[in-house]
Amino acid sequence: MVQISSAKSEIEAQATKAAAGFHTDTVTSETISDVEFLFTRAIEFRQETIYFIIVDRFNDGDPSNNPGAHPELYDSTKQKWGKYWGGDLQGIIDKLDYLKNLGVTAIWISPLFEQVEALQFDNAAMHGYWTKDFKRINPRFLATHDDNSLFRCSTFDTLIAGLHERGMKLILDIVCNHSSPDVNGEKGKLYEDGVLIADYYNDVNNWYYHNPEITDWENEEQLLYYEMAGLATFNESNPDYRHYIKTAIKQWLDRGVDALRVDTVKHMPIWFWQEFNSDIQTHKPSVFTFGEWGFSNPNKSSSIKFANESGMSILDFGLCGAIREALAQGLPGGFHLIQDILNLDYLYNTATELITFIDNHDMPRFQSLNPDPALLRLAIAFIMTSRGIPCIYYGTEQYLHNDTNGGNDPYNRPMMEKWDTETELYQDMQLLSKLRRLNPAVSLGSQKQKYITDDVYCYLRSYRDYRCFVAMNKGAATTINVDHTELEDGEYNCIVTKRQIEVKNGKILGLKLDAKELIVLSYLGERVKGKTIVRAQVNGLKTQPGDTVVVIGDCPELGDWDISKAYALEYINENTWFGEIPFNESAGKAICYKYALWRKNQPPLRENLVSRRWILSEQGTVKWRDTWAS
Repeated sequence: MVQISSAKSEIEAQATKAAAGFHTDTVTSETISDVEFLFTRAIEFRQETIYFIIVDRFNDGDPSNNPGAHPELYDSTKQKWGKYWGGDLQGIIDKLDYLKNLGVTAIWISPLFEQVEALQFDNAAMHGYWTKDFKRINPRFLATHDDNSLFRCSTFDTLIAGLHERGMKLILDIVCNHSSPDVNGEKGKLYEDGVLIADYYNDVNNWYYHNPEITDWENEEQLLYYEMAGLATFNESNPDYRHYIKTAIKQWLDRGVDALRVDTVKHMPIWFWQEFNSDIQTHKPSVFTFGEWGFSNPNKSSSIKFANESGMSILDFGLCGAIREALAQGLPGGFHLIQDILNLDYLYNTATELITFIDNHDMPRFQSLNPDPALLRLAIAFIMTSRGIPCIYYGTEQYLHNDTNGGNDPYNRPMMEKWDTETELYQDMQLLSKLRRLNPAVSLGSQKQKYITDDVYCYLRSYRDYRCFVAMNKGAATTINVDHTELEDGEYNCIVTKRQIEVKNGKILGLKLDAKELIVLSYLGERVKGKTIVRAQVNGLKTQPGDTVVVIGDCPELGDWDISKAYALEYINENTWFGEIPFNESAGKAICYKYALWRKNQPPLRENLVSRRWILSEQGTVKWRDTWAS
């Protein structure tokens, strides 16, 4: 959280202008390469580009560990999709430079916990969701001589060091809802660093629920307390269980994990997640957490409630479905299907932190629905430039897919085979990841539709004086006019095609779009500078066009309670206002503040509370997340 030196700030300023493609100053490519992130990452995850890896299917870096303790669980032919195929942590370590060059800044890896080492119907726990011990690592992912205790595992240390040396983060996939199914007469045997502490069939301390399997997926009681596919379901009311799982995850964080992806979150009550996240965030305030609320959708109030009240973000299944319908399946409505989902962003408190994706390990890959690489390119470009944090499923940049049985599980988890850094998609991701890091309009800003038909979609990302304009055409060649771009007039270079596009009087007239073409224009503004930067966000006040939400307070930076000098925030959507407030004179001091609303031809509306209080740090970045007090 230490301020960047002025010399480095000057380098950043030059680099951002160059990355913008806007005809201002020119700098060399060597200058750009010196810049990784424009903003601190200590409390901010929205600049990241996530890459999701199924460990067993990514890369076999150490063939000596393939047979494991039970060789029958391993298939060297890679024809039995339910068995292990040899991917391991060394395989990821060996490809860190490939991933960094791709533009990946955070890798989400499938669960590393020690698994049940047996077959159920010719299927092993290669996916990582049949946990045996949360404090040990699956030995199949380690060197044969390595100790698989979390506290003594050298391979994991090497992975963490390799990531952090490259400025990359590790997202650990965790499962709090369940342990393992019945395999060879054993179910839910749970260990603590090798010591048995619970057993479903001898559950003397009530660690598990003992209910039937879920049959009605709309019944909340069944979702929360019944079993999924026979998996032993934890009893979260047991304080011993809660202590065990929270202690285990804290130890992973202590070992270097930066963020958490949480499986099956809708199958545990929200009070558990509130307690879990409170304890985890107290232990490591910088941790970012997102959950898998299966088939979440802004039209479902239960998933909105979870995203807003649980203390974590969620995977954006609603947007994923719309992207697949519009681009892969070509359903009627086209891009309107995507815009219909984005129109509901105001329901979320922080839509910009939703994890966006086009496919994953539980659905057919995009190209199993439509093999056209040009449409895949548009889909990836959309999540890389749209609101939310993009997550790329491993191998997408190599057009990896297997269409057996429509590409459904398990055929959506093929072995990674190619590492070509010259594919068009690899190059696009590299470029657009840099854009996300350098242009905060893309990572933090609002999103406005500027032109839309079934086949053509133009939108603007906006934050302060930063802009990013995107146009994509999934149909035949066409020519359009975009009448209100909100871009500064001038000649822009598309950062993807290198085409020059003129903006005149705020308009782009006669914009020719070839079939399946992508245009990205970027304009970089001035960075907020101060000893201490507060990233303030307020929700809970429904605003309308022309409104402005401001922050007032008892310090010069907030106007000394003079509302005419209050600090204006940026509109994100009608429920979310956000801004970076620089503090110099008041840095290191205690301040009071509150929010107010400017509305045209009406007196200012202030929050109905005495004030909020905060002691500012002397330097660095601070996050405020507040709800309007009515």
